[in-house]
Amino acid sequence: MGAIDLALFGSRMGPNPRISRLPSDGVNATRCISWTLRAQQHRHTGDSINCINMVKKQILIPPRKYRACRLWQGPQIVRRMPEPEGVIHQLYMERQLPPKVAEVARTQGEDPDRTSLMIEELRDMIYEKGECIPHRIDDDYLIKFLRARFWNVHHAYNLMVRYYAFRESNPEFYENVNPMALRSLGDDDIISISPYRDQEGRRVICFKFGKWRPSKIPIVDLFRATMLLLEVGSLEPQSQVLGGIGIMDLEGLTLNHAWNLTPAVAQKMLALLATSMPLRTSQIHIVNQGWVFDTAFQIFKPLLTDKMRQRLFFHGTDRASLHKYIDPEALPERYGGTKPEYPYTYWLEHLSRDEKVVDELQQLGYVSEPLLED
Repeated sequence: MGAIDLALFGSRMGPNPRISRLPSDGVNATRCISWTLRAQQHRHTGDSINCINMVKKQILIPPRKYRACRLWQGPQIVRRMPEPEGVIHQLYMERQLPPKVAEVARTQGEDPDRTSLMIEELRDMIYEKGECIPHRIDDDYLIKFLRARFWNVHHAYNLMVRYYAFRESNPEFYENVNPMALRSLGDDDIISISPYRDQEGRRVICFKFGKWRPSKIPIVDLFRATMLLLEVGSLEPQSQVLGGIGIMDLEGLTLNHAWNLTPAVAQKMLALLATSMPLRTSQIHIVNQGWVFDTAFQIFKPLLTDKMRQRLFFHGTDRASLHKYIDPEALPERYGGTKPEYPYTYWLEHLSRDEKVVDELQQLGYVSEPLLED
C-alpha cells in the first residue's frame, strides 16, 4: 500500500479530515508524493516569533475497486460503413501537441517554462483547501483542469470542486455503468460524434433529441452517454486545449420530450456542458428548432450566464448560417456538409479495444465484463 506524506506546518493548521482520504494518481498505487505547507508566523503574548510545529500526516492510498483488465467486450457492428482515408475512430492521447494547437495553447496561457509550477500550485491548493477529494493528482490529470480554465489556477481548482460535487450528487451517471450498454443511443441515432474535426481542430458532437423515445430510453441514459463522451474527450490533449462543439438537432421535438425538461434536468445539462466538466464546450448550435423548443427554452433562460449565451447559436433550417461557424467539410450531409455520418457505436467499438481508455474509465467508476484479463 502506498502513502503520501503530508507535512502540515503551523500550530493553527490541524490536519484536514477530508484530506486524509486523498488518493494518489490512481495509476501507480505505490507512488509517494511529499508536500509541504508554507511555514506560518504566529503571535504569542508579549512577543512575535516564527514557530514551526511539524505534524506528520500519512495519507493511505486505497486499492483499486475494480479488476484490472486489458479489453472490454465491444459492440457488434453488423452493417459496417466504409471508412475512407482520414476517417479514424480513434483518440489521440499523445502529450505532445501538434504545432498549431500548441500555438493556441500558448495564447491561452500555457507556458512550458511555468507549466510544472502551475500544476504544483493547483496540487498545493487541493491539499490546502480540502474541498474535494480527487481520485488522482498526477500531472496529466491536473493539466486538463488547468487547460479548461485557461491556466487560471483558482478557476481550475473551482472547476475541480464543481466536477467532484457533480459526481457526488449524480453517481447514477457513471457508477457501475457499462458504457457498452449505452449503444442504443447510437442504434437509434440519438447521439453521434464525428471521427473528423472542424476547421479549428475541434470534435463535433450531434444530439438529435427528436429521435429520442422516452418510453424506450430513460433520460438518465442521455446523461450517462453525454458524461461518458465528455470524460473520453477530456483524455485528448488537443481537445483539452480546443474544446468541442455541440449540434443540437431538434427536428421532431414534441411536447412529450418537453415534459422531461424539468428545471432540475436543465441544471444538470448546463452543468455537463458548461460549468462542471474539465472539457470546454466552445459552441452549441441549435438547428431545426420549432415552437416546442421555444417553449422549453424558457426553463433554461434564467439559468444562462452571459458567457453561456455567447456560446449559443440558433440557426433553424438555415444551413448557410451554420456554415459560418462550422466548415461544411467537417459536417455530415444532413447539415449541408460533405461527410458521411457514423453512429455512436463505432466509437464504443474503438474504446473497448483501447487499454488506456478502459483503465481511465474504470478509475472513474465505469464497469464492463472484461474480454481479456491480466
